[in-house]
This record gives sequence, structure tokens and C-alpha cells, in this order.
Amino acid sequence: MIENKNILLVTLNSTYQHAAFGLRYIYANMKDLQPQTQVLEYTIAQDVRVIAENILRQNPVIVGLGVYIWNARPSLDLVILLKKLCPELVVVIGGPEVSYEIEKQDIYQWADYTIKGEADFLFYESCQNILQGQRPEAKLIKGPLPDISMIASPYGLYSDSDIKNRVLYVEASRGCPYKCEYCLSSLDTSVRSFPLEKFLADMDDLIHRGARQFKFVDRTFNLSPKTSQAIMTFFLERMHHGLFMHFELVPDRLPQELKELIKQFPAGALQFEVGIQTWNPEVAKNVSRRQDYIKIKDNFSFLKTESGVHTHADLIVGLPGESIESFGLGFDQLLACGPDEVQVGLLKRLKGTPIVRHDQTFKMIYQDHPPFQILQTKDMAYPLIQKMVRFSKFWDLYANSGNFPNLLGFFKQQTMQKELSFFWYYMEFVDFLSARHPEGHGIALLKLLESAWVYLTQNLQLDPAEAKKILVSDYTGSVKRDLPHYLKDPSEGKKKEVVVTPFKNSELTVPKRQQKHLKTKEL
Repeated sequence: MIENKNILLVTLNSTYQHAAFGLRYIYANMKDLQPQTQVLEYTIAQDVRVIAENILRQNPVIVGLGVYIWNARPSLDLVILLKKLCPELVVVIGGPEVSYEIEKQDIYQWADYTIKGEADFLFYESCQNILQGQRPEAKLIKGPLPDISMIASPYGLYSDSDIKNRVLYVEASRGCPYKCEYCLSSLDTSVRSFPLEKFLADMDDLIHRGARQFKFVDRTFNLSPKTSQAIMTFFLERMHHGLFMHFELVPDRLPQELKELIKQFPAGALQFEVGIQTWNPEVAKNVSRRQDYIKIKDNFSFLKTESGVHTHADLIVGLPGESIESFGLGFDQLLACGPDEVQVGLLKRLKGTPIVRHDQTFKMIYQDHPPFQILQTKDMAYPLIQKMVRFSKFWDLYANSGNFPNLLGFFKQQTMQKELSFFWYYMEFVDFLSARHPEGHGIALLKLLESAWVYLTQNLQLDPAEAKKILVSDYTGSVKRDLPHYLKDPSEGKKKEVVVTPFKNSELTVPKRQQKHLKTKEL
């Protein structure tokens, strides 16, 4: 039985596999109050009433709740329940979703206190005052940015179970020097780096404990060439452990020294998230984003031809001034650079971001509730935005998933031969899929396969034998599966044996989704 604690640090993760990085930071910095503090992690899929019961069963004095865009609604429901059932309980909320435009939020009204910004030290100080009977007078608690060199490390708080089963988040720095108006990092005043020697020692400890996958949350990992090279050299020297690292990079900033290091990593060991967001220079200017498109193309070319890096590029639908024609042109240009995945996301109006300055000029209309996605702009009407929602979904299911490389290869071949836009060619496929799968969720792989078969053979009138060649390989991949009747060869008396291509990089701990793209490259 777990001993009751005075202070509970709580959050609702998006899924179990995502460990609460922020709560571990706060717990690590609770000093003398740490023995009476406990971290409780739930997910947004769990019943809020059961979560409240769990919390109240422990009779806490203070509950600290981490609020993010993905858990804002259930967090509000949880706070209301806690305060109704136990009015004397002190509820302190914090996190990106409640750090700006606070006073009008319902959760702010229900909670006793709200911490604005980084809470590494502020939560501890608040708890000290509350437990000593010196409750703060103001509901909003603010303070200076913490001295990053003084923040206690959270990495020792990852349990053995976390290391085995969950995504491990790490950060070598905080902040971003760029001022992209849709991003909360645009509000940062500077980039602050953790002491490098201590950080690398923490990473070494995690590796010795069995950690193999590291997701860096730094907004601009490659901002400082010296630091990024030191970190990558550290991991390169330990690649015999079969490591996998995810970094978010500035797309036009890859100095030669860093390229030489990148080339030494085995295929599949590195994933780079490259935020392009728009390929339209005028739109980029509207949102104060600076990027050199020539350098971006050169860097993608390097990553594709001279490295084994898995690249994940981002584009945003609904930016001010972006039309569907402009977006489609940018999508084609980005796709020509050869990223392994292109994430098509909708613009979100994050609280506090200066993107709101465009609301009137570009007639920007957003949802009033999380995730605050764009609904309509001057250049994209609501039905068109909805169409792009479906485009994003079906692009993810067919392309980003890595389940249909030959189908996508066929589409690319067709558009190149006919000198067509891939974006608009694929949009016709999306229209077909939208009519066939109006439910929009929970589409099984076999259903996706069948839809691709119908589209190829009926809509595109492709010879069934050619369609089979494309889809049999996609469906089986490196897994032996019984083929559906429409892909079986009726002339064969017995089931065709599928040749399985071994995964050459099986010694790496590469996530399954990235493995599919890596296998495609090897073939």
C-alpha cells in the first residue's frame, strides 16, 4: 500500500507511453518537501471520476495539475470534481495551456492558484507557503525564469518500467531564438542551455540503465553547432548499444562538421523533425518565420543521399495568406525533397501567441475549445479546411504509416510521367476515400487495402495484375499474411509463399513506424 502524501503532482498524459516530463522536473526540485510528494500519471482515456476518486482517497493537502492543450478539457472536469467534493483541497495548476490568457479560463476560476510559465522552483515555493499557513493572496503566481544551471535533473526519476516501456523525453536547452507567431516559443526571451557535462552524465546513466530511445524536446537542437556536435559525438560513441535519437532541427542550419557526424550513424538511428510549415516566402513572412529554402533543399538532399536519417517534415494548413493552391505547390516542392514523412497539421491558436494579430486582416476563425484549430480563413473556406483535415488523415494512414510504399511510389511515378501535381493527384484519392470511409476513424489495414484496390482497378482502371503487384508487396511487407481473395492468383492451386526480406538494422531499437520506412529504403 502506498503511503499517503501531502502533495500530489498529477497530469493526464495523451497516452500511457508518454511519460510526464514536466512533473518529474518539479518533483526533482521539491527539496525538503520531496518525501511528502508523489507523482501520479493518468491518461485522457481514463474516467475523470475514477481519477478524482483515486486522488481524494489519499487525502492530499495540495494537488498540482499539469495542463496542456491535449488534456485541457478533462483537466477542467477534474478540477471541478476535486473542488466540489473537497473544497478545502488546494489545487494548483500550471503548464503551457494556463500560462497565457488566463483570467477568462474556467479552470482558472475553479483552481486555487495558477503558476505562470516554468514552475520548476515556483511550485516548491508555493507549497512551502501553503503548508506553513502563508497562502498567497493572488491567484496568479509569477516569477523570474529559473536559473537553468540550478535546476535539479529529472532523469533519475525515470523508473525501470519507464525505460522499458515509455518514450523518454530529454532536453539540453530551453527556448528558441526564432519568433514564429503560431508557436509559444516565440515568447521566449533567449535560449538557455543546461550544463553540458552534467547533461551527458545523465544520458550515460540512462543508457547504462537500459534506455535505448531518446526524444529531445529542444526547439532548436542544432542552434549551437558546438553543443549539438558534442551531444551527437557522445551518442555516436555509444551506438553499439543500438540507440535511437529524435531531434528537432532548424531546417536550413546544418554545418559541414555536423554533417560529417551524421553520416557516421547507422541507418535508422537518427530521426530529424524538420519544421518547414510553409514553402511560401510571403506566408512565412506573415508569421515572422525566417528560412532559406535553397539551403533547406540542399540539406534534404544531403540527408536523403548521404545519411540514414529518418526525416519527418511538417507543414501547417491555414496560415495567414496561404491558399490551397499555394499549399499544394509547397507540398509538391517539399515532397520532391524526399522526406520520409510529411506531417500535414492544422494551425492551432495557442494561447499567448501573436498569431492573433492576423485575425481581422485574414479573417481567421478558430475553434473555441481545444485543440483550437483553424476553421476558416480569408483564403480557405470552412469546407476546404475540412477537406484538408481528411487529406491529413488519409496521408497519415497511407503514406506516413509506411504501410503502402509501393502504392505511393506508383502515384509518384504517374504524376512524374504525366507532369501532374502530386498534391492534386492524391487529393482525388482523398475524395474517393472520404466517400468510402465517411466515419473517418478506426479504419483497419485490410479496409485500407481494399479501398486502394478498388481505386486502382476501378477509378484508375489499372490492369488488375499490375494492381496486385503493387498491393501484395505493400500488404505482406516483411510479415507473412494470408491475402484477401481479390489479391490471390486464381491460377495457383496453393497459397503463394511470400518472401520475407530481413530487416538489416534489427540490432537498433528503431520504433516500428520508422522501421517500415527504413525497410523500404533497403529494398
